[in-house]
Amino acid sequence: MLVTMNELLKRAKQEGYAVPACNIDNEHNLRAAIEAAEETDTGIILNTTPVANPDLVTFGQLAVELARRSRVNIALNLDHGKSFADCLLGIRAGYTSIMIDRSLLPFEENVKQVKEMVRICHALGISVEAELGHVGVGEQYHTDGHQAFTRVEEAVEYVKQTGVDALAVAIGTAHGVYKGTPKIHFDLLHELKEALDIPLVLHGGSGTGDENLARCAREGINKVNLSNDLKRSAIENLIKEDLSGNAVYQLYPLLAEGFKNKIKHYIRLLGCEGK
Repeated sequence: MLVTMNELLKRAKQEGYAVPACNIDNEHNLRAAIEAAEETDTGIILNTTPVANPDLVTFGQLAVELARRSRVNIALNLDHGKSFADCLLGIRAGYTSIMIDRSLLPFEENVKQVKEMVRICHALGISVEAELGHVGVGEQYHTDGHQAFTRVEEAVEYVKQTGVDALAVAIGTAHGVYKGTPKIHFDLLHELKEALDIPLVLHGGSGTGDENLARCAREGINKVNLSNDLKRSAIENLIKEDLSGNAVYQLYPLLAEGFKNKIKHYIRLLGCEGK
């Protein structure tokens, strides 16, 4: 069943768990993610990005159709829409959530652009996620200025002015592969949770560590974005097999199996199994 991200995250916030948002970039991963959700009777979020899925409309329409056929709740989220054109293409394709990323802009301009997207999306019944602070890149994790942490006072004002449904916060994670070990600032997470009445999102979940992610889910994060860990699991599941001869035809099923198994791991870890 195709639902909005808001429907999944409101319950997650009320009951104190997180929903995995799995980055998908092809039909095999798309079907594997939905299978993981159905086999665990769990609602999940499917993320697609303009970078990995430049034909947002075609791929988005496929994802929408498969989500509608599913017996569990599936939300389709456009991740890191960095242009209004990308966001509008997502709306056209039938996405039920738009993540508009203006985190590198000054506060006032960030608010202005996100507020306009919220106005458009809410008129159409679509959820909106935005980012305040900046989640950096894993390879630059220990360099100065790799990210700007979310400020609590700014976050309160930002949510008030924009009306976003969920907020991605910068508390110590990074996108991509970490060069060092991530340090999650749980004290900041606690302050943000107390100050805000909307679900909080963690970007850069891959490589953050099971202990950190499980604690984040218990202590205030309601959506965890996952990409690299899922793809790495797919590759590891493939290379352990003998693909000589006709076994090569198992290439895509093996990749999908590894992808699916990792999603099921995170479903259990984040406390959302069966929800």
